[in-house]
Amino acid sequence: MPVALITGASTGIGRSTSLRLARAGWTVLAGVRDPAAGERLLAEAPAAGHVIPLTLDVSDADQIARAAELVDAETRGAGAPGTGRLDALVNNAGIGFGGPLELIPVEDLRRQFEVNVVGQVAVTQARLPALRRARGRIVLVSSIGGRVAMAFTAPYAASKHALEAIGDALRVELRTSNVQVALIEPGSVATPIWDKAGAEAERVSIPAELQTQYGQVPAAMGKVVDNLAQRGIPAEQVAETIERALTARRMRARYLIGGDAKVMLLAKRLLPDLLFDRVARRALGV
Repeated sequence: MPVALITGASTGIGRSTSLRLARAGWTVLAGVRDPAAGERLLAEAPAAGHVIPLTLDVSDADQIARAAELVDAETRGAGAPGTGRLDALVNNAGIGFGGPLELIPVEDLRRQFEVNVVGQVAVTQARLPALRRARGRIVLVSSIGGRVAMAFTAPYAASKHALEAIGDALRVELRTSNVQVALIEPGSVATPIWDKAGAEAERVSIPAELQTQYGQVPAAMGKVVDNLAQRGIPAEQVAETIERALTARRMRARYLIGGDAKVMLLAKRLLPDLLFDRVARRALGV
């Protein structure tokens, strides 16, 4: 029975992927920050032992180390410590901050990269020996935002651009280890992240002296979030793509998911930058 570790499994893509792989016969170690989310996953799991929740905040080094020990304990059987194996690592955990970059607190920017970039690398480093033993696979859940940056999403898009670079580098670096690496690039997905994004949009406060420059931004961000939430593809569609990547004879380097993602990437490729900027401003209403 193949074994997968999935981060950010509480909701959305991580949750859907955990349950989908469990139904397909995988043993899934589901990383959650809230133990209650782990209990909900267990209640929906297809059979006992197919989903094993573990508390995992990817920005917490101690929790990463304990998760690594648990993976080894679940997979090494009677073997010696450090001989566990892992068939798949799905780096899905992520957060998003938005608003005019001029007004983003630096602490939020640091937190954005700590979770979306540093945390993913830390988990990957901790599990590479087990992945190498299994000739396993690494999936990095990126975003179309990792290839096309839009105004007022700079922290999130920058973190996803960084993840794209990491995926490209790892794919080459791990070739001799027979560990395959793929980037998953969805457009808008119908997940609870849009509730959080809506709250973020409401939290954006524009100082009086910058009303001319950014006064329309909170309303524009709220409108964009509402539109994205309404047309977002189901998280299950992304989970299906992740399963396909993990079970393919050879993984592709990238999996672009969703009509909006494909349109955005095509427009970015075809249009000169300044013309693309004009189209983006019109779409945002700013």
